[in-house]
Amino acid sequence: MNKIITIGREFGSGGREFGRRLSEEIGFAYYDQEIISEISKRTSLSEQYVHAIVEHQPSFSFPIHIGRSFYPEVNPAFDQTMTIYQEQAHIISEMADKSDCVIVGRCADYILKEYNPFRIFVYADMESKIKRCREKAPEDEKLTDKELKQKINKVDKKRAKYYEFYTGHSWGKKLNFDLCINTTQTVIKEIVPVIAKLFH
Repeated sequence: MNKIITIGREFGSGGREFGRRLSEEIGFAYYDQEIISEISKRTSLSEQYVHAIVEHQPSFSFPIHIGRSFYPEVNPAFDQTMTIYQEQAHIISEMADKSDCVIVGRCADYILKEYNPFRIFVYADMESKIKRCREKAPEDEKLTDKELKQKINKVDKKRAKYYEFYTGHSWGKKLNFDLCINTTQTVIKEIVPVIAKLFH
């Protein structure tokens, strides 16, 4: 079975950069936005639409693992969301079957649980997340620290609801991970070679 590393991350923690650099360091395939592109191709939905569904909480209050037996009426929005999630699960499993890989986000740790992936969660304090977001923001983005903090909290809240909706587990709970990395006041490229030694 291939070696799989899944990465969950708080917004602004540098988790995406960490995943990309780690994959380069150890020579694994790296999957992130590629998953969105592939879902778009297979479902004939625009990448922008798929991204909106995948990155945001579902618009339903009942978790997916409960089932739909007491919701007899057809709900097109629910069906569309489920189609995207199921396609995403197929694609992530295919990627895991293909080669050793690093997969960022998208419930990959849960979808691939039978592959026994090495599950990493990346987090940081608010000050560091604000700093990272400022460094990566487009020049025309003029958010105050307060507005940026609200944006970070909003994204993380949506990620938590999305994860909990599809998996029934708490997002970011340390018992669900093999390694939690605090990137507060850390230069990502400096810690990657150290973590990479776990996989050589």
